[in-house]
Formats: sequence, C-alpha cells, structure tokens
Amino acid sequence: MKFFLIIVMLTSMSSNIIFDFNEKSNVKEWVITNDVVMGGKSSSTFGLSPKGHGLFKGAISLDNNGGFCSVKHKLERKLIKNFTTIALRIKGDGKNYQLRIKSNSGDYFSYIIIFSTNGDWQEIQIPLKDMYPSFRGRKLDKPNFSEDYIEEIGFLFGNKTEENFQLMIDKIELK
Repeated sequence: MKFFLIIVMLTSMSSNIIFDFNEKSNVKEWVITNDVVMGGKSSSTFGLSPKGHGLFKGAISLDNNGGFCSVKHKLERKLIKNFTTIALRIKGDGKNYQLRIKSNSGDYFSYIIIFSTNGDWQEIQIPLKDMYPSFRGRKLDKPNFSEDYIEEIGFLFGNKTEENFQLMIDKIELK
C-alpha cells in the first residue's frame, strides 16, 4: 500500500497537465472575480461548453471605474521546476487576455502575461520566465517568475473597452 501511495504521489508531482477540460470536468472550484469587488459593473460566468471546454465569457463595463473580469483556480501545490513553458490550447474571440499564476496562493500579487487570440483554436506557448509580477494592473519592481511551484492559475479580461468576450479553454499544461 505504501509503495502504491509513493507512485501516485510521484506521478502527480511530475504530471505536466494543469487542467484538461472535458464533459465531466468539475469546474466548481474555478472562482470568478469581477470589478464589482471595487464598485464596477462588469459580469462574467465560467462553466463548460456543450463540447466540454472551459468557457469564460462576459461583458465589460467601464461604469464606476470598472473594466475587468477574471477567473482563477487554486491548485494543489504543483512542482514545476522541470518545466519552462505553460501551453494553452484555447479558442478566443480575437482579443487579448492575461494568463495569471501564483507560486503561493496567499501572495497579494500575480505573475502575468498578455496573450492574443485569433478566433480559431490555438496552442499558445508562454515561457514562465516571461511572466512578470503585477498587482492591480501595475508591474511590480520584482524579478520575473522563477519559482519551483505554482498554486493558482487564472485568466483576466479587461482591455479598457466596453465589450463582450469569450474564451474557450481545452487544456492547460506544462512543457
């Protein structure tokens, strides 16, 4: 029994899949945070599409200094020191999004990077070393990401424009 437990632990620690969406995925642990936390009026939802992809969609409002919607997922601490890249298989709407990660879910800031979508299914490769620390839209005077673990991953949409958005997510993995 102990041998089996060790194998399971080692397998989960070295797995490169962060989240692989399908019709049976439990998305209840993905948490929405919109600008309403600071008085804004933007809205969004996160769920599964009919084909089992993660579906983050909503509407941005600039009322009351608003302008963003986000969704995040807290992970069990994931060892990533043997990986250099996060690969996203996504289908966006031709707009820009932020990928956000935290090495410690209790940190006040996230490491972020902006990526563009083109309306088709894409695999986007994001070098971890290019993700920079940011808090409330401001780049911090700290080094780029160089941690051994991640505990949270998410997406943010907000392009300083009142508009609808939609991002489908098939898979998030490490490479």
